[in-house]
This record gives sequence, structure tokens and C-alpha cells, in this order.
Amino acid sequence: MRGKPVIEAHGINKYFYSPDKTQVLRDVSFRVTRGEFVSVMGKSGCGKSTLLYIMSTMDTDYEGSVRIDEELITGKSQNHLAAIRNEKIGFVFQFHYLLNEFSALENVMIPGLKLKQKSRPELEHIAMEKLRVFDMQDHALKKANQLSGGQKQRVAIARALMNDPLIIMGDEPTGNLDKKNSDIVFNIFKELASEFHQTMLIVTHDPEFAMGTDRVIEMEDGCIISQ
Repeated sequence: MRGKPVIEAHGINKYFYSPDKTQVLRDVSFRVTRGEFVSVMGKSGCGKSTLLYIMSTMDTDYEGSVRIDEELITGKSQNHLAAIRNEKIGFVFQFHYLLNEFSALENVMIPGLKLKQKSRPELEHIAMEKLRVFDMQDHALKKANQLSGGQKQRVAIARALMNDPLIIMGDEPTGNLDKKNSDIVFNIFKELASEFHQTMLIVTHDPEFAMGTDRVIEMEDGCIISQ
């Protein structure tokens, strides 16, 4: 169902103190509705990654309000936010953050193990299905350090999908990849949006990536200048 807001920011202000007070986000307001594939663009230092960390509940030191799935999450306890992150948000970083001592399959299972709602055999089955989406099923038992950079990022995206999150957030998910692997990752995101109506909010500095998304939120000096 499109139209229902998945995530909303209202009047977000953020300051850093190092040592002087610097405002990094200024009165930022936007919403992302169900099934939208939205990118956040802007020069380095414009505040886009800071905004993403606030929206993902990882940074709670801000003014304004954030709602996820129409629930006000500003001011909630760390335990409550951790539960929301695990259940409703899939996060893809620029660096894959896979655990090298674990296999690709085990890495994908981690969010499901944290949620503690399904048995290990069930989770293995789901994780294998996620790897199959990315054509990584033949590499399931390889340790993470045996995979190429592009393969690692595909496993990281599969892991982000493990709990069927409400929204996937990405911080420069193609930033460390060559053109070929960037295109593969973009096409995966595009398919997730069009085939599975997965909601996505992706920070990128790649104009080609942004132009392929449903909507671009453009930032400059901590403000949204167009969306």
C-alpha cells in the first residue's frame, strides 16, 4: 500500500560540539512513503549521513521529531529503539561489516538470531532464500574473507533483508565498489523497489545512482534544498 508514511522527520536540528557549537542540520523535514525508493544527495559534509543516522535511531541527540511506521520514536529508551532497528530497519553501510569468522549464510542470519522469533533451521532456510535473490547461494558456506568486494556487499544487503524490514537505509552502499559492482547493487535495489515494493532511503554522492531512484532529496549546508 503506497501513500502510508514509513518514516517522517519534522524540524530536525542537530549540533556538533568540537569544541565550538556547529549546526549540521537545520530544520529538516521530509517523509518517505511505503514502496518509495528515495536517495539523499549532496556534497560531502552537507549532513546527509548525519540525517540518516538520526532516522535509523542510531543517533538520538537532536531537536525535532522522528516517526517510524507512524510511531513517535523520539525520546524512546535505547532498548525500545534497538528493537525497532532490529525489526523494522535494514541497514547497508559503505563498508560491508561482515564477520570474517562466519560464513556468508551465518552473516545473513545474524539479524534473525537477534530477533529470537524463529528456530535456527527456519532462519537458515530464510537466509538461503535471501542469498538466492542475489545469486549468492553457491557461496553460502564460504567464509566472508573468501568473497570479493562485490559479493560481500551483496551478502550485506541480503543480511539487511533478513527480517523483512519496513525500510532499508543505506549509507553510500556503492561507495567502495567499482562501476560494474555498483551497477549490480543498484539493480538489486531497483528490483527490490519495483518487484517487492521495498521502501528504501539511500544516501549517495553518485548522481547516476540518484537519478535512477523514484525521488531525490537534495541537501546543502544542513538543509534540504529540493525534494
